[in-house]
Amino acid sequence: MATKNNIGPRRLVVGAHYGVKDWLAQRVTAIVMAVYTIVLLVSFLTAQDFSYEGWAGLFSKQWFKLFSLVTFVGLFYHAWVGIRDIWMDYVKSAGLRLLLQLLTIFFLLACAAWTVQILWSV
Repeated sequence: MATKNNIGPRRLVVGAHYGVKDWLAQRVTAIVMAVYTIVLLVSFLTAQDFSYEGWAGLFSKQWFKLFSLVTFVGLFYHAWVGIRDIWMDYVKSAGLRLLLQLLTIFFLLACAAWTVQILWSV
């Protein structure tokens, strides 16, 4: 009588295979957010003008707008991976999980659109 051996190279691996890609994405986006925070802190601590005009001047530079946009897109992707994992781990109903994931996607896309509107209105 043959028994199924699920150990070793003949093991059947199932699942969505999100592991390494999402682990790496979380680390890369965290590094981008940390670098942005350092740049923002240095800009704040070395600024001479603490008025609205001073901050608007910082955010009016094209490189800073792009850096801010990349950072916020990274933040939204970072949040998506984390929230998606929470929904997948703790919500057992497939229909409810799909609804929550769709609501999360729509919310994060709306935040991204709002971020673009804010950054390019300065």
